[in-house]
Amino acid sequence: MTPVSIHSVTEALRWRYATKKFDPTRRIPAATWAALEEALVLSPSSMGLQPWRFVVVQEPAMRERLSAASWGQRQPLDCSHFVVFAGRKGLDDTDIERHLARTAEVRGVTRESLKGFAEMLQGGTGKGRAAGILDFWMAHQVYIALGGFITAASVLGVDTCPMEGIEPGKFDEILGLADKGYGALCACAAGYRSSDDKYAGQPKVRFKPHDVIAHA
Repeated sequence: MTPVSIHSVTEALRWRYATKKFDPTRRIPAATWAALEEALVLSPSSMGLQPWRFVVVQEPAMRERLSAASWGQRQPLDCSHFVVFAGRKGLDDTDIERHLARTAEVRGVTRESLKGFAEMLQGGTGKGRAAGILDFWMAHQVYIALGGFITAASVLGVDTCPMEGIEPGKFDEILGLADKGYGALCACAAGYRSSDDKYAGQPKVRFKPHDVIAHA
C-alpha cells in the first residue's frame, strides 16, 4: 500500500464542506463512484457486524419524494448520487450467523472453528439487547461509515453533504426499509459543487487544536 501524502489528505479535508448547492449537470465518473461504493463496503464496524444498508437512489421520481421528506432540501435532486444510510433494527442470531458464515467463507475456515468468536458476538450483542441499547449501538456504526464515505469522497475530489434533516419514517416507507429490518438514520448527497454556492468560499470554522485535542 502506497500512503497518500500528508499534504493531499489535509488539503482534501480543508477543501471539503457541506455542499448546499450542487451542479446538476455534473456526474461522478463511474470509476470514481465504484471506488466510493468500495469505501462503503470497507467501512469498519464493531465486531465486524456491518449492521447497515446503503441505498443509492438514482430514480428521479423517488428522489423527488425523498426531497419532500427532507423538508424540501434540493440536494437529493441536484446531486450526482444520493445515498441513504440505514441501520439494522433488532439485530439477532440470524445476523450473527450470517456474519460467521461470511467470515468462514472469506478466511477459508470452518464455522466450527469460529466457536469462540461466535460466543463473543452473542455475548456482546446480548448485553446490548438486555440493556435496551442494541439499536442505538448499531446506529453508531452507521455513522462511522458515513464519516469514512465523506473522507474518501474528499480525497477523490467529490463534494458531499451529509444530511440528518430528513424524516426517517417517510424515508423508510419510500424505500421499503422497515420490511427489511432497517431504519433510515441519515443520508449523504454526493457530486460537484455549483459555481455559485455561496458556502463554498466561506472560511472553515474550527476550534484551535489545543481546544479539542488533549495529550495524556
